Amino acid sequence: MRFAVGTQDYRSIATHGGRTRRFLVFEAEAGGEPVEINRIELAEDEVLHLAGDGRPHPIDAVRVVITGSSGEGFINHMKRRGIEPVTTLETDPVQAIRDWFAGTVRTAPPPEHPHEHHDHGPENAPHECHGAPA
Repeated sequence: MRFAVGTQDYRSIATHGGRTRRFLVFEAEAGGEPVEINRIELAEDEVLHLAGDGRPHPIDAVRVVITGSSGEGFINHMKRRGIEPVTTLETDPVQAIRDWFAGTVRTAPPPEHPHEHHDHGPENAPHECHGAPA
């Protein structure tokens, strides 16, 4: 099965999945060691926070996406794509996949600053952010 793990430096798990532009892609099965098979680098307009419109996306090839803290909007976007979203306090990508198989993921809390990290365009334009209309 394929996993995408959000990262900024290709070594540790990124803290905000919806805005992460880099992903390590692993192939892994229960009882086996995860093997990195690819890397994804998204353009600014492809970040997963914006990937809720149903268009094909590079992340669609995975079954599970693992990130650090992520809001409700990101989680809902992934579920609509048929991808299991996982947030974790773990920083090591391989260990996070092991934890997923073991059922021992230490879930990360949602971000405490849901609106100060990005722009939604015109103030009165409707949009969904972190699962709720803003």
